[in-house]
Amino acid sequence: MADAVRKDEEYSGTKPVEERHRFDEAKLAAWMAEHVEGFAGPLTVLQFKGGQSNPTYRLNTPTRSYVMRRKPFGKLLPSAHAVDREFRVISALGKQGFPVAHAYALCQDDSVIGAAFYIMSMEEGRVFWDPTLPHVDADQRRAIFTSKIETLAKLHMYDPDAIGLADFGKPGNYFARQVDRWTKQYRASETEHIPEMEKLIEWLPRTLPKQERVSIVHGDYRLDNMIFHPTEPRVIAVLDWELSTLGDPMADFTYLLMQWLMPGLEGVDPRPLNIPTMEEAAQIYCDATGVQMPDLNWYLAYNMFRLAGITQGIAGRIRDGTAANAKAIESAKRTVPLAKASWAYAQKAGAV
Repeated sequence: MADAVRKDEEYSGTKPVEERHRFDEAKLAAWMAEHVEGFAGPLTVLQFKGGQSNPTYRLNTPTRSYVMRRKPFGKLLPSAHAVDREFRVISALGKQGFPVAHAYALCQDDSVIGAAFYIMSMEEGRVFWDPTLPHVDADQRRAIFTSKIETLAKLHMYDPDAIGLADFGKPGNYFARQVDRWTKQYRASETEHIPEMEKLIEWLPRTLPKQERVSIVHGDYRLDNMIFHPTEPRVIAVLDWELSTLGDPMADFTYLLMQWLMPGLEGVDPRPLNIPTMEEAAQIYCDATGVQMPDLNWYLAYNMFRLAGITQGIAGRIRDGTAANAKAIESAKRTVPLAKASWAYAQKAGAV
């Protein structure tokens, strides 16, 4: 329990703004006075801990607090760190009553703080980093997981066209695009020959499941990307929409199920903890959406393959000298085990 609390403290909360992430706070305050309804300074700026790829700040005023997400400074890939997309999706979802922070304003003028950014409400609540929820009462654990799953189901039930997000993603088979994307990422970063990855690169595109539905997909829907009510076991805000798009909701849902197969819940019997089993989690989602659960093995193979593509990308950056910290090295070591696990699920789905 002490480790879990330490982990929550390590990643949660704020710190003074790092030197490399500083900006002209007076300019920001002037911009907010003009564009954020109800804003009144003076403004105090802190930076959130945690691993956000878009630097995230807590903006305090005498009457309320806000959150600012901005693009990193410097040259970026054209589609990377698209804060305008994040702002657009949380604006649309907030109008539907979906649990997101309130979107106040978007600034795409780099002259204000040096990069594009947006301002949203600061939602006060609990963020959980350890999925076993060791410092939560047992009777709340199942309810927390149920709220997480039902919130994702709610997201997947929106008609993108009806809420102004018809053009939020590309047409065509989502899994086809994703398999192609992560294959290219793997090839660009390849550091060793992994036989299982070669077989997956051949097998996955041949066996793509038919896309039955198109929905908004979050892209990184996991426990620590949401804020829970301070005392009640319910989601009050889903965070970090950087990877959101239109796609196959089964990608989002089966990524959520990966939590039971990865460090955190891997090898843990969830029943004594009063946490749903993987099968019970699938049933909660089915009950909430009315969909019938397909054979999950292909989807789990795909998710393991995607993660292997991500960790291989980290290995490539270590090779190129652009990533060298202990966490990067640890992540890179997971590529081969992920590839082997992915191929094992592929075999369960019929691969030979």
